[in-house]
Amino acid sequence: MRTLVAIGMFAAAVLPAAAQDEYKATLTGHALVPAQTLIPAPADAPEAMKVSGKFTGKTPARLTDAPTDGAKLPFNGQPLQGFSGIKNLGDGTYMVLTDNGFGSKINSPDAMLMFHHVKPDFDAGTVEILKTTFLKDPNKVVPFLIANEASDSRYLTGWDFDIEGFQPAGGKIFIGDEFGPYIIAINADTGVVEEFYETVLGDKKIMSPDHYAFRLSNPDGDAPAVNLKRSRGYEGFAASMDGKTLYPLLEGPIWDAEKKAYETVDGTEALRILEFDVAGRTFTGRSWLYPLENDGNAIGDFNMIDETRGLIIERDGGQGDADLACKDGQTEGCFNNPAKLKRVYLIDMDGVEDGQPVKKVGYIDLLNIQDPNGVARLGKREDGRFTFPFVTIEDVDRVDENHIIVANDNNFPFSKGRSVSDRDNNEFMILEVSDFLKAK
Repeated sequence: MRTLVAIGMFAAAVLPAAAQDEYKATLTGHALVPAQTLIPAPADAPEAMKVSGKFTGKTPARLTDAPTDGAKLPFNGQPLQGFSGIKNLGDGTYMVLTDNGFGSKINSPDAMLMFHHVKPDFDAGTVEILKTTFLKDPNKVVPFLIANEASDSRYLTGWDFDIEGFQPAGGKIFIGDEFGPYIIAINADTGVVEEFYETVLGDKKIMSPDHYAFRLSNPDGDAPAVNLKRSRGYEGFAASMDGKTLYPLLEGPIWDAEKKAYETVDGTEALRILEFDVAGRTFTGRSWLYPLENDGNAIGDFNMIDETRGLIIERDGGQGDADLACKDGQTEGCFNNPAKLKRVYLIDMDGVEDGQPVKKVGYIDLLNIQDPNGVARLGKREDGRFTFPFVTIEDVDRVDENHIIVANDNNFPFSKGRSVSDRDNNEFMILEVSDFLKAK
């Protein structure tokens, strides 16, 4: 990346967003991990980790009631759900993260954090889980109390972090967290936390209400200030092609206390892409803005495809096919907030100065995928389209010069986007997008 001219942390962006083109996407592969897929907690995990979902408010009246295999809460084991971040390993296999658990910090202290080495078989439509690695902090690198503080193994849970993106770099795996937001570096083989970093932009810390600094008794005049909404920390987590630089991307806009407003580009909310130097283990102070299409949208994942261009998922908060939207007072058997915007954008950072908006080159519409050969294993439509109408789509990476892979976070057991009644599976799809990947 070029040496760029630094500007103030909250400088206003003045460059207009460029016009964007929609590019064709064709479904060439579709594979599923069934929603009701549970795995056992490690043998050395605390007994409480062997049953999950006890704090969701949707458990039986007595927590001593027998857990189930996923039919209802609580669960016997840990759900293999919530894939939030993907990395193509180049041999037909991928790494994926399981995120914080049941949707929030407070309801996930028994949801264990983990990542997986997986191998989709698109001919069979299945996904083999080759290895699962659970995150833990036996050396007490994490500077705050964790849910399993008193245990010897100190496995991490969704109370401690919400892990949403990752990159292998510098011989370790760097993971972006949504709570703090923080960056942690772990041992790829053992899952042991080895490094921890808070987020700094310019001379300010970026802090959400879930940052550990806010576990205070009585605030005083020196209390820190929140400048990021809850659950709007790192969702995207890209890296340069040489692995020397990380590009963590926030899911929500930063709050400007002086202007009493969130950061915008041309009047619409915009998100910060930060820059982290792997060798120096420091934020460089440089950043760029990703302009959203609409206020309130969120991003799902971010991976670079060359030195200046990257893929970013942008999505609204809806789920379900618009053809099944509720009509005329209907409240059951329909989607009351169907998906309207689920896209993969191609961005270009070439020549963009510090603090300015990246160029949104074009996009593919995940609600308008072509399936002329009937590849879809679920969601077939008479009009030949295939849609990915999930509330959270959080995985995208390039497979080769013509294809990308996209997957959803199924939020087991809560999301129902494919069907109005059935829980969502984890779905992986391969899309042929040759022209899209060539766009500049």
